[in-house]
Amino acid sequence: MAAKALSFDVGDYVVYPKHGVGRVVELQSQEIAGIQLELYVLRFEKERMTLRVPTNKAESVGMRKLSSDKTLGEALETLKGKPKVKRTMWSRRAQEYEAKINSGDLVSIAEVTRDLFRADDQPEQSYSERQIFEAASSRLARELAAMEEVDEPRALQKILHILNEAAPKYNREKVD
Repeated sequence: MAAKALSFDVGDYVVYPKHGVGRVVELQSQEIAGIQLELYVLRFEKERMTLRVPTNKAESVGMRKLSSDKTLGEALETLKGKPKVKRTMWSRRAQEYEAKINSGDLVSIAEVTRDLFRADDQPEQSYSERQIFEAASSRLARELAAMEEVDEPRALQKILHILNEAAPKYNREKVD
């Protein structure tokens, strides 16, 4: 119990790795199995979900404040990079993508978004590729939206704009 609890205030946006951006809506004190616990009550609007996290476990589960402007800049720069598609089986790549999304690391999520992005003139994605792309881009958009104080659709539009700007450069390389 010596772990220093991270401190979040009611109203703060936080990132919970497996669920993305939520907001601290309450600090609660509850007795569970005879032990008094301090809890952060997090609300995830998109999933319509409420999560209670013991304050002393926040750090160990990877809960964190929104990314820094520097990290956001790195993530947006990552979107402009060349997509890296490994030649391994899809099931293994899908597991790696899911792990990156659930890590809560903004740059890793941006990598997945970039690697699975398909411009309109590119071949169709499989259903599972599209699902993972949407999960990653949505997670990225929610954190971007919270940081730039815009709504999620506008943040997603910015991400797709960056991807569409970079895509033609890399698509031509394949044709040449």
